[in-house]
Amino acid sequence: MTAAITRLRRRANPSVVVGGLLVLAVVLAALVSFVWTPYPPTLVTPEDRLAGFSADHLLGGDRLGRDVFSQLLVGARTTLLVGILSVGLAALVGVPLGLLAAMSRRQPWLDGLVMRASDLLLAFPALLLAIMLAAVYGGSVVTAMVAIGIATVPAFARVVRSGALVVLESDYVLAARAAGRRPFAIALRHVLPNVMNLVIVQASVSFAIAILAEAALSYLGLGAPPDTPSWGRMLQEHQSYLDQAPRLVVIPGLAIALAVLGFNLLGDGLRDLLDPRLAKHVAGSDSGGQR
Repeated sequence: MTAAITRLRRRANPSVVVGGLLVLAVVLAALVSFVWTPYPPTLVTPEDRLAGFSADHLLGGDRLGRDVFSQLLVGARTTLLVGILSVGLAALVGVPLGLLAAMSRRQPWLDGLVMRASDLLLAFPALLLAIMLAAVYGGSVVTAMVAIGIATVPAFARVVRSGALVVLESDYVLAARAAGRRPFAIALRHVLPNVMNLVIVQASVSFAIAILAEAALSYLGLGAPPDTPSWGRMLQEHQSYLDQAPRLVVIPGLAIALAVLGFNLLGDGLRDLLDPRLAKHVAGSDSGGQR
């Protein structure tokens, strides 16, 4: 009975539930924008300029008369697109680098090379990388995705390396080595599956960082172009209207805050659920309290 209650509590982790609901809301908004929006997000209607909440415009009109609700829906699509592709790029590069660094025990120089390259990337935040890329290729969504992805690579490499070093000391990996398995096979069959929980948690946390970075880049004009709705660009376009129509800044700002909060809570909850050490600690504290 105690074990069943503990499993139920773990499954009903408040962080996972709240974070999952917030993330689900963002995903649903993005999916809905593909098939329906009240108005075309770039449709300019001067008579609806700075219009308030109404049945025709649920969240009012912006400085050009565009429907704010439609822009908010399409902005969720832009946010998720940048987050998915940038985090995917970071994982695609960072995970193999982390595995390579952990597996190169006989070549410590290779481990040092990967980690020093990671340190070098940490010296270039996403904003600085985006400015450099924008100077060459121009500001765009692709520029923002590449900059955020490159800046996030070190996080994945370090997390995977630390987790892989622990797995490499386990008995089943030592047995695999004694059986003559090649390092590449050990990495794919034994190490990688056992560090995927760390990758999932890091991806959730990095997604929240990517949302903030995309909003900041769009705010500075280095992200989404004017014809692509983005929450950061909505903030940038309406900052001078804060005294006339504060909702034009509050609405996208609140959307960004809730999306970041959702992914952070989801990452924290997944860490508690997927980390066996934390799970044992929670189970031990529950059983101790019941005694």
